[in-house]
Amino acid sequence: MTTVAEHYANHLGPIYVWMAGGAEAALQAGAAEVDALNLPLAHHAAVLDLGAGFGAHSIPLARRGARVTAIDTSAELLGTLAQLAGNLPIQAVNDDLLAFQSHITQAPSAILCMGDTVTHLPDLGAVESLVESAAAALPPGGVFVVSFRDYSVPLVGDERFIPVRSDDARILTCFLEYEPEAVVVHDILHQLTPQGWQTRVSHYRKLRLPPEHLIASLQSSGFKVRREVGTRGMVRLVAQSV
Repeated sequence: MTTVAEHYANHLGPIYVWMAGGAEAALQAGAAEVDALNLPLAHHAAVLDLGAGFGAHSIPLARRGARVTAIDTSAELLGTLAQLAGNLPIQAVNDDLLAFQSHITQAPSAILCMGDTVTHLPDLGAVESLVESAAAALPPGGVFVVSFRDYSVPLVGDERFIPVRSDDARILTCFLEYEPEAVVVHDILHQLTPQGWQTRVSHYRKLRLPPEHLIASLQSSGFKVRREVGTRGMVRLVAQSV
């Protein structure tokens, strides 16, 4: 089975900005979500963005005055972030999101783990470890925001085939195959080349994370949790340290 890091390095990473609708559209969408969160951030507040990708949330946060540490396992996406960010106060870190504590020098005001990143973790134990680390890192009043897709109720039949994006030169579709604790995501890319259309397929596992489980874990770690409807059909949990 391909790991998440391998899948992004060899398959999704090179087309990820395109898949997200282009950099400008993705940054606009990220900015709208940051505004909707209305995070209580002082100017120059320290913020962690876990699974930052090319900066869809990091860049809007930095533009609003935050000092952002952007962590991702994809060096390619972090390179794109650096190009898009210019001189904004963003530190890009190529590492696993569970290692974030080794990259902070002061207590962050907020930690974000957006865009279905948390389902990349291998099991519920890793999710609980992330929650415990976030609770330990945040001061009272600090905010931990997680958005993810709820795979706990499986799609059936043709619903498992999901068109992601297409244009004259690319068609990206994914197919979902359910296991007891994970969903195997098969990403199928048809791409037009000088030699004609070529097809590439890669797959990796995402965690079937019930929202109720994550809410309970956050509450057990001392967070006050608010559930919201996120973008693109995701669940969004806003957890404040108390």
